[in-house]
Amino acid sequence: MEIPLLNDIVIIFGLSIAILFICHRLSVPAIVGFLLTGILAGPYGLGLVKAVHEVEILAEVGVVLLLFTIGIEFSLKRLLQIKKPVLMGGSIQVFLTLLVTFFIVRQLGQPIGESIFMGFLIALSSTAIVLKLLQEKAEIDSPHGRTTLGILIFQDIIIVPMILVAPLLAGATEGSGGSVLVFVAKGIGIIGLVIVSAKWIVPKVLYQIARTRSQELFLLSIIAICLAVAWVTFSAGLSLALGAFLAGLIISESEYSHHALPYPAIAAAEKANIGLFSCFRDKG
Repeated sequence: MEIPLLNDIVIIFGLSIAILFICHRLSVPAIVGFLLTGILAGPYGLGLVKAVHEVEILAEVGVVLLLFTIGIEFSLKRLLQIKKPVLMGGSIQVFLTLLVTFFIVRQLGQPIGESIFMGFLIALSSTAIVLKLLQEKAEIDSPHGRTTLGILIFQDIIIVPMILVAPLLAGATEGSGGSVLVFVAKGIGIIGLVIVSAKWIVPKVLYQIARTRSQELFLLSIIAICLAVAWVTFSAGLSLALGAFLAGLIISESEYSHHALPYPAIAAAEKANIGLFSCFRDKG
């Protein structure tokens, strides 16, 4: 029986080996090679991949695992220390980029609504790719790394109001006020969930699991927490990546956080998925 997804994975990994070898010889970063692999193998390149939807799902899994591992390396205390880059740096970057893009697109003769929408698109960047580059260079905790992280977090949050505003740009206004209120309520609920989970729920759960001395049970519990928080944030209209990052923050507040990353299953899946399949997914 033929398995299309397996064929596509073999093609992607085989092509990536050749491209990464060339990139290594040319001293080009590996993430560039991964992206080039995805572009060539994807539906807008040579069309070598047939099971595009399944590969998109693998890409989402890779992004979730990547942001989860980065979240574990942080903590809520360190996140609060970068609130200034989140609020100031993020807002300045997004709104200046939006303004410049709006002006350029308007000069090209496009309507106001489409110009604003193009500004939304240009103002956002890939959280997964940027943080992966910082992680490889061990610069996440550097001053510019913290500033970049703050801007990326702001982008992941501001994307939801952008989605709510998009119908208004097309002329649809019915129910928009209620949508904003629902989003605010969900956001407050998620913040409360993260704080309660990090302070009381997860540390106690991990303590009971650690007492069993079962590595398999501990690993499954860590992955379950990651996917559960990502699912909750996604259900609330936020991105899976942001949810996975918050899940990592929750784990980082427990005394067992240093046991969460050494498992090869998480590291291997994150490294394999995030680069190769990045071109199959949108920012989320």
